[in-house]
This record gives sequence, C-alpha cells and structure tokens, in this order.
Amino acid sequence: MTELQKRQEGLPKQIVDIAWKAQLRLCKRYKKLINKGKHYNLVVTAIAREMIAYIWAIAKQIVLSPINTKLRLSRVPA
Repeated sequence: MTELQKRQEGLPKQIVDIAWKAQLRLCKRYKKLINKGKHYNLVVTAIAREMIAYIWAIAKQIVLSPINTKLRLSRVPA
C-alpha cells in the first residue's frame, strides 16, 4: 500500500475525487505557467488561490456533527 493510499483510507469517495481533480488540474496549470516563463512567486500564488476553491469544495462535503452549546466555554451573541 502506498503512502497516498494510506492517507486516503477512510475518506469519502467524493472528497478523494475532488482532491484528485485538484491534483491533476493544478499540476497541469503549474507546468503551463512555468513553461510560459512566468515568475515562480506569481505561479505559486496563482496555484494557491485556485487551491483554496478546492479546499472550499471539500469543506462543503464534510458533514459537521451538531455542537452542544452547553459545553462551549464562551458564548457568542446571536
């Protein structure tokens, strides 16, 4: 079993699919921008900004468990 398979073990298929889609797209985009001669810092920043969208998509897939408000240390006014 590879390192990647160990990390993905137990994750929902939807999350693994989104992560793989991001991997393929961002690697392709990185290579394209570097080959165009763009500055390294500009390329890394562009990739990081796009990665945020994938992180957001994964975060939307995760179902959070309900929070017991009585156990919170501080209360936030509603």
